[in-house]
Formats: sequence, C-alpha cells, structure tokens
Amino acid sequence: MRKRELKNMEWGLLIVAIILSIIGIVALFSATQETEYDECKKQIIWLAVSLVMMVIVMLINYETLVKLSPIFYGIFLILLVAVLFTKPVNGATSWFNIGIFSFQPSEFAKIAVILFLSLIISKIQERYADEINKPTRLLIIFAALAVPLLLIIKQPDYGTAMAFCVALAMMLFTAGIDKKYIIGAILLVGISIPILYNFILPEHAKKRIDIFLNPESDPRGSGYNIIQSKLAIGAGQLTGMGLLKGNQTQLGYLYPKTTDFIFSVIGEEMGFIIAGTIIVLYVFLITKALYVAKTAKDTNGSLIASGIAGIFMFHMAENVGMVMGLLPITGVPLLFVSYGGSSLITSYILIGILLNISSKRQKTIFVK
Repeated sequence: MRKRELKNMEWGLLIVAIILSIIGIVALFSATQETEYDECKKQIIWLAVSLVMMVIVMLINYETLVKLSPIFYGIFLILLVAVLFTKPVNGATSWFNIGIFSFQPSEFAKIAVILFLSLIISKIQERYADEINKPTRLLIIFAALAVPLLLIIKQPDYGTAMAFCVALAMMLFTAGIDKKYIIGAILLVGISIPILYNFILPEHAKKRIDIFLNPESDPRGSGYNIIQSKLAIGAGQLTGMGLLKGNQTQLGYLYPKTTDFIFSVIGEEMGFIIAGTIIVLYVFLITKALYVAKTAKDTNGSLIASGIAGIFMFHMAENVGMVMGLLPITGVPLLFVSYGGSSLITSYILIGILLNISSKRQKTIFVK
C-alpha cells in the first residue's frame, strides 16, 4: 500500500471503532463475572480476529470486491437457505453452531448485499444515464434485495432485515432517487403498518409492539426486560454505580445483558457520561462514513460507504432506542460493543472497506 493511500485513509473511523470495542469489553467484563468472564474472553479473541480481517480487506481494492460481489451474494443466499434448517435458538434459526462457536450468516450477508447492490446501481447508471428513477430499473434493485431479505425474515430476524432496508435507502438517496419515490415510500410505510400489524405479523412480533407501547401491561412477562432496562439506565445517573456494582446487571435482572442490553449495563454501571459518549462516537462514525461517500473517487465507493453508514445508523438508533423504551425490541446488537463474533467481524470488515475507499481518493476535498 502506497504512502499516499495510507495518508488518505480516514483513521478516525478505526480509532472510534476501537474505543467502542474497548468500552464494550469493559462492560462485558462486568456483566460476565458469574460465568468467569467467558464471553469477555471470547470477545477479545474476536476483536483480534476482526482486526486481522479488517487489514486483509484494506489490502484488497474495493473495486475487486465489487466485481466479486455476485459470487459473495450467491454464497450467502445458499447459507441463508441452509440456516433455516438448523435447530432454533430462542425461536430463531439464525446460527450455524460450529463447536463452541456460532456463525450468523445474516451478519456477513450485509457486506455481500451492499457490494452487490452497489454493482447493480452503478451498472444501471453507466448504461442508462439518469434512468435510476425508472420503475423497471428500481424493480431490479429491489428484487436483488428482496431475496436475502425474505430469507432473513423467515428466520425470523426483523431487526437485521430492517438494517438492509435502511442501507438500501441510503444508497438510493446517494444515487439520486427522485423525491416522489421517497414521499411515496413514506406514505406506503404509513399505510402498511396497520395492515402488517393486523394481518401479517406473527403473534410474537405483535406482542413486542404491544409491550413497546405499554410495557407495564405485562411487567413480569414480556414487559419485564424493558422495565428492568429502563430502571438500570436511570439508576446509573451521571457517573454510574461502578463496575461490578450495578443492581440490575449483577443480580441478573437484565437479559440478555451481553448482547441486546449491553447499553443498559453501560448506563447503569458507567453512567450517562459514558453512555452519552457512545452515542457521540457513533454520530462521528456515521458522519465520517458519509464523508467517505462524499469524497469517494467513483460511484461504487460512494454507494458502498452510504450503505455502510446506513447499517451503523440503524444499529445505533434501534439498539439505544429499544433499551430506553423508545423503539420496539428487535434483538439488534450495538455494533462494536455487544458480544458476538459474527457481528464484530462484520463491523470491522465494514470499517476496512471504508478505509479502503478513503485511501483511493485522489485528494481530500478542500473548502475555500
């Protein structure tokens, strides 16, 4: 890798990702003392693996990754079909169990789908200038997303499915989609929500929405987790109760405290200052990803960076929102912070791709 490319890289992305991971490991240390820090130890291993994977991705030109994306896309479609035949874990068939580890193909599919969608959108723009807004062209794009999306919904994993949708929305916005489609999509969502709730969503999904609206209606059942989460965050106040000292965390009231509710652990034991810092770091991460999209040397780079920004934005907003009772619980992890090898490796690969894209810029944009 040339010196100019190293200089062009947005190293702030990596620094922020590592800071978030360190905060996550500290929180996991506190949340896993009853299991002899098993998940904390594994997360440190996954972090090391993630950094290696990130470096590998940095060394491969992202244009090569885009060219190979149809192969990646096909492989993960096969994996998303195969995972449906595995034994359910907490009611979802989302993981392949390999010894003591598990592999979640829907996490890695984010990379393949973003790369493949960027290839399709850029090809359409090359061949049919200014025709990204033609219904037939959009149908091709939506069809490419629909196949993995339906397979992920089948698992069921609605949170990851929504992350895919947000990523595509960001990519289409970058590609210059007409405002009429944006307005139409908003109206369609508004009309679809009551139809989905009453006729399509399974009972467990409806129950999550009901509990989101009124968790006190079932305080010892479905509303238990969100009530305990809000108590934990509130109890932390400004500086927190201290590591290993959080009541909800240490007495087992938060579940699952190492994944979905890790932000609640941080809020309770480290307080508003650290919890707020996480949000600020995420805003920085998303802003930098969008800056990489703005300054990328080509359409593919801009589209990929926008899609990655969408993934980061959705996971932050949904996870923080759900543990504070502002959004329905969907089981979405807080990237870089929550426990999980598949999630962590995927997140650092996305960081590697962003660094790759930023390194290929001719020069940083200067504002007069």
